[in-house]
Amino acid sequence: MSASHNPSRRLFLRGAAAGSALVAVGTAAGPVHAATPDGVAAAAAPGGFPDYRYVKTLLTPAQLRYNPTGEIIFPCLRGTAGRLERPLGRYYLYYAPHDAPGGICLAYGDHIEGPFTEYPHNPVVANVWDPHYAVSHVSSPHVMWNDSAQEMWLYFHGENTTTRLARSKDGVDFTYDKVVLTTAMLPAGTTETSYARVFPYELPSRNAHFVMLFMLNNTTNHRDIHWGWSADGRTWTFDQKALVSHSDVAAVNVGGPHLLTRDGSAFVVYNKDKESGGDLMITEVGADFTLRRHLGRFYDSSTGAPDNGRSASPSFGTEGGVPYMVYESGERLQGTIAVAR
Repeated sequence: MSASHNPSRRLFLRGAAAGSALVAVGTAAGPVHAATPDGVAAAAAPGGFPDYRYVKTLLTPAQLRYNPTGEIIFPCLRGTAGRLERPLGRYYLYYAPHDAPGGICLAYGDHIEGPFTEYPHNPVVANVWDPHYAVSHVSSPHVMWNDSAQEMWLYFHGENTTTRLARSKDGVDFTYDKVVLTTAMLPAGTTETSYARVFPYELPSRNAHFVMLFMLNNTTNHRDIHWGWSADGRTWTFDQKALVSHSDVAAVNVGGPHLLTRDGSAFVVYNKDKESGGDLMITEVGADFTLRRHLGRFYDSSTGAPDNGRSASPSFGTEGGVPYMVYESGERLQGTIAVAR
């Protein structure tokens, strides 16, 4: 965490090759290239990824019609071109309040830098869905384009013990599918399994075509990053050990994981709690998820507005070959949705 966003904030691996092809798995578009909008080569972040810098705020709770709690979290950016018929915009931005009743929400726009228009009938998924569930809240939407099904697949939690799947042909109207993750699937003492993101990813040794990253809490009240794999995105196997432990990176809690790939290897980007620095970190896990190389700070939150010492829950995409990161900016349950490039 630093006093302001500035070119010197990267602490690790500045010498990595910024010109190599980069891929944000499951993002709004294809390859991410380390270049700025004016064509100047960007400084390399750890692992050779682009050095993202805050551009603007996209959504604040006060501007939204559906605003039951005065807070929003967990943005997920998805491109619609070549995927959906007659989409509302070129990009869909999913988000949610966290506190009860929550609600999975949608905004749409033609550019990643906005403006985004709130879908007038939010929430698209509520905390009561007869006959499937009735819970205090639903939140943390992650939407994955499933190419084989030609559908948007929505993973979301509610309660914090349960992650569910819903599916849609248009990204607006969803059909309930099933529960995909619960605390009962992880070691005894697990109290939360939430904030899951799912990505197409080939793991031939496990007969898997998808991986899931999620946050796990247990009776120690320290949150770690865990993972699982699946052949179809519906039925999952979960590693019983943490992928990234809070103690590995000197944090009280880590969460909000996202998968990136580069040069045949996989990387996990995730956030620390504010008290532990509030920055986004990156760990290389390797092509088969057996590596644990902690590369350090991926994005340095600023102490001033809008980050106020915390950046979290990144989602990645490209527009016109320019890489973007959409993220939670600000203190938990007091922040906004911002974009960096």
